Amino acid sequence: MIAVGPGVIIAALLLFSTVLSAEQIGSVDTKFRLLSPDDSIRLEVFDDPKIAGVACYLSRAKTGGYKGAIGVAEDTSDASLDCRQVGPIVIQGSLEYGEPVFRERRSLIFKKLQVVRFCDTKRNSVVYLVYSERVIEGSPKNSVSAVPIAPWSPGTGEASMARCEYGR
Repeated sequence: MIAVGPGVIIAALLLFSTVLSAEQIGSVDTKFRLLSPDDSIRLEVFDDPKIAGVACYLSRAKTGGYKGAIGVAEDTSDASLDCRQVGPIVIQGSLEYGEPVFRERRSLIFKKLQVVRFCDTKRNSVVYLVYSERVIEGSPKNSVSAVPIAPWSPGTGEASMARCEYGR
């Protein structure tokens, strides 16, 4: 029997907790596999943990087959991102430059998909970038989305008074 220390368990929980933060909306199959799960594109949504009123829609490739079924296949770096204002914007806490807002492993150990947040202070917008990172060699495939901080319901008096800035 293999003994597993508490540090390993905590690290595994932290790794998988970020994976569970996105809600799957749907998926489409892209490659038929006769006796195992098909390759697919998954559509998911997650809320920015520090900016209430912003939701990001993420589409990403998922490898099927036997390796995909047991979670050891390396998924491709293909992903697309679109973030939108879905309510009044409220910034909760201070924002950091290039702060990760979503992470997901794309292989057993060496590769992860990541969404990071930047502020465009001149235009008072929040900019999100999705890319794939690998221990040895990353991928230049990426997608970007910007959300201007604007009043949510014009004419109702409910407005976002937030400013996109670092270290508030």
